[in-house]
Amino acid sequence: MLDERNALVADIRRFNRFYTRTVGLLDETLTQSAFTLTEARVLFELGHRNCPAAPETAGEPGFLAEAFHLEMGPTASDIARQLRIDAAYLTRILRKFASEGLTETRTDPADKRRRILSLTARGEAALSGLQAAADRDTARLIESLPDHRLHELGGALRKAAELLGDQAQENPHGTPEGTLRPHRVGDVGWVVQRQAQLYAEEYGWSIEFEALLAEIGADFIRNFLPGRDFCWIAERSSQPVGAVFLVHLDDKVAKLRMLHVEAAARGMGIGKQLVEQCVNQARTCGYSRLMLWTNDILVAARAIYERAGFKLVGEERHHSFGKDLVGQTWELDL
Repeated sequence: MLDERNALVADIRRFNRFYTRTVGLLDETLTQSAFTLTEARVLFELGHRNCPAAPETAGEPGFLAEAFHLEMGPTASDIARQLRIDAAYLTRILRKFASEGLTETRTDPADKRRRILSLTARGEAALSGLQAAADRDTARLIESLPDHRLHELGGALRKAAELLGDQAQENPHGTPEGTLRPHRVGDVGWVVQRQAQLYAEEYGWSIEFEALLAEIGADFIRNFLPGRDFCWIAERSSQPVGAVFLVHLDDKVAKLRMLHVEAAARGMGIGKQLVEQCVNQARTCGYSRLMLWTNDILVAARAIYERAGFKLVGEERHHSFGKDLVGQTWELDL
């Protein structure tokens, strides 16, 4: 494990060298502007605090500007610690901004002891230009990346930030914990693989279960009717974390199949979200009844079905997947 950690350290440092060189962070100024990287970061923090309505600068409040609602002396020290730069260096940056007309200070009407720092119109224009240049440079960086791999890069970046402690990546856009999308090429195979592995690890089911999953998946692909059959993949940070299938039995009856949620994503309402999507789509399609088959050992899934309104209509004992099980049939009148 120590060797693996050492190798990861080397990989991270290698990536850092590649990225800083590629985006020009080692250049004297950022994006060929008049600002160094540190100056640009300070300007960014001020703008994000004081320009919430501007789409190009909207976002989380910058802690720099927020802290400047304190008195000037302690604020400089506090901000220097948060930005991990020398307090004297920060003071020089702020003086430069003031001399160039980028910032202004005013007395807080609620507390005469406070001085509020904000960007002037000139400062806002400088920030807007800086961010537009940064956007263009970043867009140029990914222009050779094929469209079908854009989500892969985005997911990898968000996952890296999440693993390294960026809590904002847990839910960066205020969206539900899981986002659902229709299946793409390769997704059915992924579902078969993940469910087979998960059930082998968690319940000791044999490879016989994988054969059943593969048959269901193959039937879904071969007999797929657009507008009548569906598969949804749940994603979190652009990574697949679950799935469910809705397949037609006839014009009036459909079946919910192969629901699963990855272990790391459980407890977030994703299973409930997948089942609700399935039920709502079945109603939209005009099905009058929705069926499913499961086993009593799958307690969490059964609880989701019951809360969604499914009723247990039959049970049978069987020996499958190397285990003695109790199969259950559930139905929902739509």
